[in-house]
Amino acid sequence: MRTAAANAELALLLEVSSTPKPGNVDRHREYPDLRFEQFIAGAVGTRRGFELAADGEPIGVAFERAIEGMSQQRGGNTQFGATLLVTPLVAAARNGTLTPDGATDVVESTTVDDAVSFYRAFDHVDVAVDEPPEGMDDLDVRRGSDAESALRDRHLTLADVMDRSAERDGVAREWVGGFPRTFGTAGAIAEGSGPVTDRAASVFLALLAAEPDPFVVTQHDRETAVEVRDRAQAVLDGTESVEELAAECIERELNPGTTADIVAGGLFVALERGLEV
Repeated sequence: MRTAAANAELALLLEVSSTPKPGNVDRHREYPDLRFEQFIAGAVGTRRGFELAADGEPIGVAFERAIEGMSQQRGGNTQFGATLLVTPLVAAARNGTLTPDGATDVVESTTVDDAVSFYRAFDHVDVAVDEPPEGMDDLDVRRGSDAESALRDRHLTLADVMDRSAERDGVAREWVGGFPRTFGTAGAIAEGSGPVTDRAASVFLALLAAEPDPFVVTQHDRETAVEVRDRAQAVLDGTESVEELAAECIERELNPGTTADIVAGGLFVALERGLEV
């Protein structure tokens, strides 16, 4: 029987192996500077951090360790968002409460120290993020560990940080909202048929068609994210080819990273609930 940490690592591996996922690196498509093999290495690198979460170590410490391990490949940021999404779920699984309420309890128990460790994770890898809201320059995550004094002066827990980011960041929105899309994705994958990677790719497309991907908004703009959403719906409607959309998204560097993060989280929950591979 796999441990929760093993299932977390496996979830990241299954997510990147699922294809086609328009705009994302998978086993058939990659970017010149971000390759499939680097996602494999990144997923393996997260394992020790997930083990810490499963052992009851603080969420922030576990997350930073996972990102430190993830960064040990040449592609840079491969699974920062997915790791952030999965880490509290591993902690909830340890508590025997891998449910929306159980995951929320983990989030609400986070501390200022967890927030400091979260910021330190940005010292290990460059992450594409929005500019901070007005008046919050001292809390720009790109400051990494240099933001520690601002976090402590404001007594901000990691849950507080996520709450301030939720309007624009899809992973933060999951954190503070009870992980609704993550648990919904787990159910959809479990109810599907065929290879797990095919199920994950199908659910990815449905998620992509449901709402604009926040990471596409960050990298480009909302109009582009809406275009990607609408074209994903066209694929579901049978009026556009998923292979053509996938190729064009790679060419235009339209990367729906948040959608991939949610699929990874859903895979973890499904695996913990008995999904067989």
